[in-house]
Amino acid sequence: MSTYTEEVGIKLNALLEKTYDAEKGFKKAAENVENVSLKKYFEMKAQERYNFGHDLKTEIKSYNQNVDKGGSVTGAAHRAWMDIKAIFSTDNEESMLEEAITGEKAAIEEYNDVLNELSLPLSTKKILESQKSRIENGLYNIKSLEEIS
Repeated sequence: MSTYTEEVGIKLNALLEKTYDAEKGFKKAAENVENVSLKKYFEMKAQERYNFGHDLKTEIKSYNQNVDKGGSVTGAAHRAWMDIKAIFSTDNEESMLEEAITGEKAAIEEYNDVLNELSLPLSTKKILESQKSRIENGLYNIKSLEEIS
């Protein structure tokens, strides 16, 4: 196995781990809000991340790399923090939405980091650019949800 393929596999697995974290985080957010529009938004984002994960796993396997399972310790801690905020926050929906915005901004930075890798295969680059674009569009559109929360 060349260094090139191993490096791409490592970077994609790190992104996959964060995708698992985001999926679980959006599911947790959907559990912690009552507003129907926000609940649907968070559920849709969880499904989107599930789909992203599937695409990333397929890409990783196409390079004969092992796929990491599960999420990160940081992601678990973030979800626990969301639970605590939900219990103590008087403005629960706004709080969950703010957490989602923070997470989406971090995801865009993570995608940019991987996309800056000079040796990415074209297929990988296309998948990552598409996923990043969907995150950016969702972040742009989230402004309408801020008004209803």
